Amino acid sequence: MTRPAAIVTGGARGIGLACAEALADVGFDILVADLAEAPVDGLSANITTRGAKFAYVSCDIADLGGHAALVEAATRAFGRIDCLVNNAGVGAVVRGDLLELRPDNFDRAIGINLRGTVFLSQAVAKAMLRQPEGHIRSIITITSVSAEMASPERSEYCMSKAGLSMWVKNLALRLASEGIGVFELRPGIIRTDMTAGVTAKYDALIDNGLVPAKRWGEASDIGAAVATLATGKLGFSTGSIINVDGALSVPRL
Repeated sequence: MTRPAAIVTGGARGIGLACAEALADVGFDILVADLAEAPVDGLSANITTRGAKFAYVSCDIADLGGHAALVEAATRAFGRIDCLVNNAGVGAVVRGDLLELRPDNFDRAIGINLRGTVFLSQAVAKAMLRQPEGHIRSIITITSVSAEMASPERSEYCMSKAGLSMWVKNLALRLASEGIGVFELRPGIIRTDMTAGVTAKYDALIDNGLVPAKRWGEASDIGAAVATLATGKLGFSTGSIINVDGALSVPRL
């Protein structure tokens, strides 16, 4: 039997790269979809030295017209798609007063984080249903603790992730009888390029007890959770929210 194959969006760096590495380590071939026209230096070798086949597609998930080509590229490279990791996303263009939120900034967050992810998931789910069964199948969507925890200075980001959370629930119900696991992963404060500009702010908040685990999350924490879900170890938990946040989101008195 061929190896299982995964698509990881936004997989060239940060959380997406950690997910691709973790999946390769547990036996998946990997297609990375990212914005750059060609993979960054060392990306292919990083994956193939783990024993996996590697493919790359330049793709903006906000462009729905490119989804079919992405699915076709994965099918052509590996013969099948067994896992989709919806990781690609953007933060707020401007952090500030939500009463000054601009429609174009709102549209950018919704178009990538929500609309693009929803319709790519739809396209991949259809492809999974067309192919012969054989491997465990899953669609894993990276949202954020911001799907539930409000941040008025970046409300459009929170809204996009909250909408995505509801999409995951609905998709899980649709695909449960088909044996496709659907999961939501909610990272907390993770050390990535996206958080580099607010490092000092979060260092202080973590020192003051915001994160009970008393540390930053690392991209590898998310990768480990993705690999666990993709290999079916929590298959009967389809539809679940997995918090990867050091207990940040646990309500406290």
